[in-house]
Amino acid sequence: MEEKLKQQSRNIIKVVLFGPESTGKSTLAEGLASHYQTKWVQEYSRIYAEEKWQLGETLSEKDVLPIAFGQMKEENKLSKQVERLLICDTDLLETKVYSEWYYSGFCPDPVQKFALENTYDLYFLTYIDLPWVADNIRDKPNEREEMFQTFQQALINHKRPFVLLKGDQATRFNEAVKQIDKLLSKTYGI
Repeated sequence: MEEKLKQQSRNIIKVVLFGPESTGKSTLAEGLASHYQTKWVQEYSRIYAEEKWQLGETLSEKDVLPIAFGQMKEENKLSKQVERLLICDTDLLETKVYSEWYYSGFCPDPVQKFALENTYDLYFLTYIDLPWVADNIRDKPNEREEMFQTFQQALINHKRPFVLLKGDQATRFNEAVKQIDKLLSKTYGI
């Protein structure tokens, strides 16, 4: 069962949008996928949480594994459909950070394991300088700085390559394109 959390091996570039809620990750992921004419893996936890919210339920510790399974199922499926580049609007390391944040340090062992074993070429850490946008799922408008520090520390602690994205959406997009172009040039000579 836990093998469902393992990344399927593909010789493609994978980049991850990583950071606290309401920092423009999904907008940027979708824009980058459109720019590069590739696929993007949506944040499964958002889809899952919205479904629960519509039923009048909230997330709990027991939801962490189903969220992780859903995220990796979608990533592995879409990685087979692209030639060079996959944009991921989160990964299991982000799932781990959120689980530990919301559930007093708890994260299921399989998620812990594959959050550290699965690899990506580059992370884009999104800063909290975009305006907060409330919705049915977001609930930490007053803890943005602390959450950002937690996400940044996770990347540092686990030695993940990352670029900090700040500024408006256009500035973030342009920096992300610059960084992805470097990866594409280095890997594929284009």
